[in-house]
Amino acid sequence: MKVVVQRVKESSVKVDNKIVGKSDYGYMLLVSFTMGDDDKIIDYMVNKICNLRIMDDENGVMNKNIIETKGNILSISQFTLYADTKKGNRPSYIKALNGQEASKLYDKFNQKLGELVPVQTGIFGAMMEVSLINDGPITIILEKEN
Repeated sequence: MKVVVQRVKESSVKVDNKIVGKSDYGYMLLVSFTMGDDDKIIDYMVNKICNLRIMDDENGVMNKNIIETKGNILSISQFTLYADTKKGNRPSYIKALNGQEASKLYDKFNQKLGELVPVQTGIFGAMMEVSLINDGPITIILEKEN
């Protein structure tokens, strides 16, 4: 599983010119799954994301997590995080989990994340337009394998 965590002042996602998800101050996540990903990995990632100390404290120091700052999350499915560009110029996505299985894991991930932090999402598999104002900019890539 790979997740790109971006601290944002705001973010939103549109499908067919309609906003289907948004967040204020918090995170925008790009989320991808690969073969072997399971509940154990989802639990690890949810814990890691919610406890990352990349939110500012009263002194402007990254010392708080998203729960402490009452932030929220926009979660976007992004199978292209598993792009393999070693051969040629056309990326291969063979390492990305198939859509049906990835959709189930994505739903579980967002459900578990939503138990700790308010979460909105895009639409799995849809053509989405994502907008954000990155705060910092702070962008962290998390990866966990079985």
